[in-house]
Amino acid sequence: MAFHIENQDTYSIVKRVIPEGKTTCGLCSRLRRGILYRVADELGATKVALGHHRDDMLQTFFLNMFFAGKLKSMPPKLVSDDGKHIVIRPLAYLAEKDLVRWAQHREFPIIPCTLCGSQENLQRKQVGEMLREWDRKHPGRVENMFTALQNVVPSHLLDGTRHDFKGLKATGVADDEGDKAFDTPSYDLLSQAPAALRIVQG
Repeated sequence: MAFHIENQDTYSIVKRVIPEGKTTCGLCSRLRRGILYRVADELGATKVALGHHRDDMLQTFFLNMFFAGKLKSMPPKLVSDDGKHIVIRPLAYLAEKDLVRWAQHREFPIIPCTLCGSQENLQRKQVGEMLREWDRKHPGRVENMFTALQNVVPSHLLDGTRHDFKGLKATGVADDEGDKAFDTPSYDLLSQAPAALRIVQG
């Protein structure tokens, strides 16, 4: 199978444009993405495969929520903004720790990104560590959050562009998606009662 390796010096551009101590990842990412699209055009390729994994998706979700005020992540498949390419993320449903183990098993040569890795205060690194800590202390939480990204209920959020709150009317017809007087518990409420009582009494 024929393949092409593209070498571009994005490092020099980023170091020249971004002031010392400022986050470089935004510009670096845009430069690399632009190169990918240009080379795809030159090669006649219509699909661009990126290596983002499950943890990248969750990190992006929290970064958008914490710093951009959006519930937004990265989808496994999307059309590029110019409409010319399909962006695919074949590793979207795989955990980072599983990919790390597989790369070690296969002895893949890993090329470090020292430009980004040297920025210890990078928000993405901090969010990544938050997710890893949750995974250690609360097994299953990360998996549940990723599942939640695939089970969105617009009627139970607050975005009026995704759900017609203003136009809602009582129909007199039962609706499984409607508000319930009593939700069906998804866990054992009785086992939580002592803790709840302690909180009230304290």
